Amino acid sequence: MLRQNRAATARLTIAATAAAAAVLTLTACGSGGPESDGTITVWTVETQPERLAIQEAAMDAWAADAGVETELVPVEEDQVSQLLSAAALSGEDMPDVVNAISPGLVRSFDRDGYLDRDAAAEVVEALGEDTFTPSALELTSDGDELLAVPSDAWPMMVFYRTDLFEEAGLEPPATYDDLRAAAEELTTSGRYGITLSTDAADPFTQQTLEFLAQGNGCELVDDAGEATLDSPECTETIELYGDLASEFSPEGSQGVESTRSSYFAGQAAMTVWSSFLLDEMAGLREEFTPSCDECADDPGWLAENTGVVPVVEGPSSGGDAAGYVEFVSWGITDGADPETTDFVEYMMSDAYVDWLAMAPEGKVPVRTGTADNRGEYTDAWSELEIGVDTKAKFSDVWPAEVTDTLAAAPESADRWALPQGQGAILGPITSELPLAKAAADLGSGSIDAAEAQTTMQEAVTEIATRD
Repeated sequence: MLRQNRAATARLTIAATAAAAAVLTLTACGSGGPESDGTITVWTVETQPERLAIQEAAMDAWAADAGVETELVPVEEDQVSQLLSAAALSGEDMPDVVNAISPGLVRSFDRDGYLDRDAAAEVVEALGEDTFTPSALELTSDGDELLAVPSDAWPMMVFYRTDLFEEAGLEPPATYDDLRAAAEELTTSGRYGITLSTDAADPFTQQTLEFLAQGNGCELVDDAGEATLDSPECTETIELYGDLASEFSPEGSQGVESTRSSYFAGQAAMTVWSSFLLDEMAGLREEFTPSCDECADDPGWLAENTGVVPVVEGPSSGGDAAGYVEFVSWGITDGADPETTDFVEYMMSDAYVDWLAMAPEGKVPVRTGTADNRGEYTDAWSELEIGVDTKAKFSDVWPAEVTDTLAAAPESADRWALPQGQGAILGPITSELPLAKAAADLGSGSIDAAEAQTTMQEAVTEIATRD
């Protein structure tokens, strides 16, 4: 099982996925090698206009030197699996590579035979396996074989009001006990101790539950694929979630929007959210800005009074607590043009900082540097600008304590089912959301922790045993 201090790295390979819509063509002179059709087709789930522009510029620069043409095809993430399958079934041209695909999609595409594992291994070997965060390689692998080229990551974290914690003499919420104690102590008239997701139809609820589970060694399945949510470790996790959701968090269904709003308004002392909250909390995105009383005169006040915790250690963790980190990858497809590996190497080296610059708060580098400069990319990342409507240097908005914590988050990462080689189960678990539904019932008080645990265990067992 992958934990904080794991040092082993894995050699692995990949080839991926993606789908088609609006093709943006970047041309260069010449043609590819004898086995090439002269065009590298890239499917991207990074579809925002400003992000497409960054990708186009990088592809244009590479194509000018490589002597091939490139096509950039924006595809929404929730459509990429269906579109890739349709392309494969119809015999249409597949993309050469798909970028920013999640671990669940990587497993699904590999299972369906869409990925070229050898190509992924070739890229990582060329760049230097030891320049990647070990956990990124391990969680993007199947046994000893890499499935994709890990690109970047975003973690879930506890965001907490440092001013309220200091005033109450509370420890940062880095353990189950400290998290529960702070939620109870800081739940007062007009303020909740924490706001966390309880929406039965939102994957965010399942992510919140898994975030807590990773800190206590609560696993979804074992190496044989059998459900393990009935373990004592999971009992403790589910009980903690139930206490936080039912006693110290706002009533009713809470999700992405409401948890952010509650914390931004000063109505909650803590929240569990992804690192994408960082630029919004700093007042750099007009659509979502802090609205607390203190924020009226100082838009940056909440950021100045917020701390982050990426791992909440449970009583049964045995000192091996982990955090929830989503790694996204470049998936090279089976049959891709031979120039594709060179292109991905370019995007993970010459163009890597530009890639991270698309959203630094949610693109933590998993290739930290080069053989000659081990911290080159991490150092450059911390100096990038974050924000949408207003831009500010990451290091000017958030103190080094926060950026250092964020940069180190991938090192203490784990995920359900991946280390056990059972990643294929994540697809139906995420699409059907049985765990989120049980968690929502627990948070509303309609079932107790024991009933929720039984429901979760039975749901995972049913999915794991499907033909």
